[in-house]
Amino acid sequence: MRRISAWFAALLLLATALPGTAHAAAALSGRTHLFYYPWYGSNAGAYRHWQQGGHTPPDDIGANLYPVLGPYDSGDFSGAVEQHMRWIEQSGAGVIVYSWWGQGSYEDGLAAGVLEAAARHGIRVAWHLEPYGGRTAASTVSDIGYLTGRYGSSPAFYREGGRGAFYVFESLRITDWTPLDQVRSSAIVLAQTTDTSKVAHFGGMYTYDAIAGATAPGWRDAGAYCEANGLVWAPSVGPGYIDDRAVPGNTTPTLARDNGATYDREWQNALSSGADWVSVTSFNEWHEGSVIEPARSAPPSPAYETFNGAYGTSGTASETAYLDRTRYWASQLASPWVRAYAS
Repeated sequence: MRRISAWFAALLLLATALPGTAHAAAALSGRTHLFYYPWYGSNAGAYRHWQQGGHTPPDDIGANLYPVLGPYDSGDFSGAVEQHMRWIEQSGAGVIVYSWWGQGSYEDGLAAGVLEAAARHGIRVAWHLEPYGGRTAASTVSDIGYLTGRYGSSPAFYREGGRGAFYVFESLRITDWTPLDQVRSSAIVLAQTTDTSKVAHFGGMYTYDAIAGATAPGWRDAGAYCEANGLVWAPSVGPGYIDDRAVPGNTTPTLARDNGATYDREWQNALSSGADWVSVTSFNEWHEGSVIEPARSAPPSPAYETFNGAYGTSGTASETAYLDRTRYWASQLASPWVRAYAS
């Protein structure tokens, strides 16, 4: 009885912090994290990112799939971003990992608006620290302090055990991460690697690469190492990969979706490796074709792929197929704030 009372008390506390979102937050998995990209622009016809690869939006974009929303603006908080949060709720994921490119960057300027939208839906925000020019271990420590100081009062700022979560993309570019010791008590910082010899000073590991997720090289060993050393293991899963339109002439291999079989296989690999969190590559990295954000089933050109056939769906039902499948897999992971009070 005391456990049940504590569980309800936790939900009441959450309802106080986020008015109107207690039911949504309780249904979301705080252990399922979606990589989220706020770098798109379409304000007054001035496109940002959508034209990658020499394309000419709106009908011609640098992606092999075409968004249901068309080439949207990441600063359209009441439109595109609000719809994103509704879709993320539908996916059952409780956390987005916000792609951030340094203090004062375009993405930094949009963070407050995304946090406000996320808070309305009971979604939390972790941070993907990208390899901006001049990034160092010391600047990363400064960035963690900046992000916590500027956005830490938001009810959407994700914390686990009181600590924020920061994924460091291409962490192997830097060899000495000793400065991270300064933030161990306030931040969980994850290295992008499965090489356990490269994670000194970090609080965990993740992989990001959706292609590698299909075979999961080194995942079991990484998971076992994290468990033995009190680190977070957050392997990354994705539904597929194709970047041919965004990077014409490239030689990067593609990863077919196989009507959803690829995504299922990667989730199974993550769970069998003892994942603490599962990070999903991605909600909306359109250039690399790794999205679970809805893609049009009838795009403006036959040059685009679609989700038709995913999990036996077709037409408009296929557009949200990967959101719905993410909810299925996220349900296998207990939300940490519910788990903490139910145990």
